[in-house]
Amino acid sequence: MDLHAWITQQVDHVEQLIGENEFPPSQTEGVRLRCEADRRILNRHRIDPAFPAFAGACEGCGLDDWGLPNIESVNDCPELLDLAHAHGITDDILAGLDRHQPPEPHPRDGRRLGLGDIPATPPITTSQVPAALRGPRWKP
Repeated sequence: MDLHAWITQQVDHVEQLIGENEFPPSQTEGVRLRCEADRRILNRHRIDPAFPAFAGACEGCGLDDWGLPNIESVNDCPELLDLAHAHGITDDILAGLDRHQPPEPHPRDGRRLGLGDIPATPPITTSQVPAALRGPRWKP
């Protein structure tokens, strides 16, 4: 379980308590709104599937100038850490949370990794090039 899942579990628990009328009527609406706000933050700050090399990158924290994730793990997301603090996370719980690991590349034949083990980029097709840009030795 990562930090996002831990907070989700805490919000689920609080919402269950609301349903069981565990809060005084004067506080129920405020607690419900707080859970809704937490869910909105959780929806923005989640694992970004666009970066498999950064298996746990936070989508809501954006990208740096190089187009890479600002936060490589949702466990380090400042927004989620603040939410977790409000839900009573301890250093021990935080230390015990899972860290996402990028997939390990494996050589195809048991050797060391080499250039042949890097996935090839798809070939570039030139069939869409306008005639005005084609040279005298043009081959589609």
